[in-house]
Amino acid sequence: MSTPNFDQLLEAGCHFGHLKRKWNPAMAPYIFMERNGIHIIDLYKTAAKLDEAAAALKNIAKGGKKVLFVATKKQAKQVVADKAQSIGMPYVIERWPGGMLTNFPTIRKAVKKMATIDKMTKDGTFDNLSKREKLQISRQRAKLEKTLGSIADLNRLPSALFVVDVLKEHIAVAEANRLGIPVFAIVDTNSNPNDVDFVIPANDDASKSIEIILDTICSAMAEGLEERKAEKVDTEAAGEGDAAPKRERRRVNRKAEAAEAPAEIPAE
Repeated sequence: MSTPNFDQLLEAGCHFGHLKRKWNPAMAPYIFMERNGIHIIDLYKTAAKLDEAAAALKNIAKGGKKVLFVATKKQAKQVVADKAQSIGMPYVIERWPGGMLTNFPTIRKAVKKMATIDKMTKDGTFDNLSKREKLQISRQRAKLEKTLGSIADLNRLPSALFVVDVLKEHIAVAEANRLGIPVFAIVDTNSNPNDVDFVIPANDDASKSIEIILDTICSAMAEGLEERKAEKVDTEAAGEGDAAPKRERRRVNRKAEAAEAPAEIPAE
């Protein structure tokens, strides 16, 4: 797992914060200086915090748990969708459905509704409907797909949230806090880091800054998934390896028992 160095973070523009007048005082420990009325983020702290977050997310992925990625801002949408898909993690890039975590059973019902419509299409029920009904159902399916399609495989609450821009996604962060779900986030100088468990201080507006951080995070998680796969293979192989000597011992024991058994006396 390699964390980008100071120069790479600088090149991606991770150091640019917001205007001084828009700052959140709680971000003071992560601010290096002010230049031309703009706060500059301390990239040494960004690198250290990114390393810490990547290691924690790697362990979550290795444990076979899900991390939900949240980014509804224009600059982050596509990057988050691509990266999350590459490691098979759920994501939200359209509007955050209120109560998605705190009212998870209702969200699951909506996802099941989508599956039911798909089933109707496959088994021919859909073809027997009127033109108007078909149109209504198709529109409903498209709407569900847009908002919930990317979380269709999320059968239980995620083990963590990864958020780009905690100010914009404050509802998602509040729901995670309420349920005790750890929050990992890119936090800019205008945001409150106190609601985030793993703060990555960086520019959350530039797509290059978002991309370099997500690259690191998702590479670490991919490593965790690979290690999980390798351990599973080793465990299965060890199980098979143990089975062979056991079978051999049973065979030897049966032979020994047969040899020790008293010979039958022939009938006169």
